[in-house]
Amino acid sequence: MKRFEKILLATDFSDYSEVACEYALTLAQTFNSSLLVLHVINEPVDLRGFYVPHISFEQLEKEIETGAAKMLDSFCQENIKEFSNFETLVATGVPYEEIMRVAAEEDISLIIIGTHGRTGLDHLIFGSTAERVVRSAPCPVMTIRLPVATP
Repeated sequence: MKRFEKILLATDFSDYSEVACEYALTLAQTFNSSLLVLHVINEPVDLRGFYVPHISFEQLEKEIETGAAKMLDSFCQENIKEFSNFETLVATGVPYEEIMRVAAEEDISLIIIGTHGRTGLDHLIFGSTAERVVRSAPCPVMTIRLPVATP
């Protein structure tokens, strides 16, 4: 079996990401892999052409990045605890494009991502970052859904 040297966990801080993190952590420990935890800030709408008083868009972007970095640190403290071979990264852009870019640049062996499992109209409207990653990834991708509750 091929070794997973470097695992990328893409997180949006949802419950799906927490479950995906459990898998990423287990695999990283099992294969003695490094773990890169990535959060992508969805590229904000550029409103610079409009007059909006008292708002600095550069400052707003910095505040969003700072907030995302704090949330990512908190996510890792809660979910990764005793594992120390990990790094975090916050990127801005189209989520699946940034996941692909980071995977290629960092020579990632495996991408792990939670999926909401949307179907029908929801899938048509919102699309699926996980599906796009699966179709375009330069390496294997593991998608994780929440466990189905049994009655």
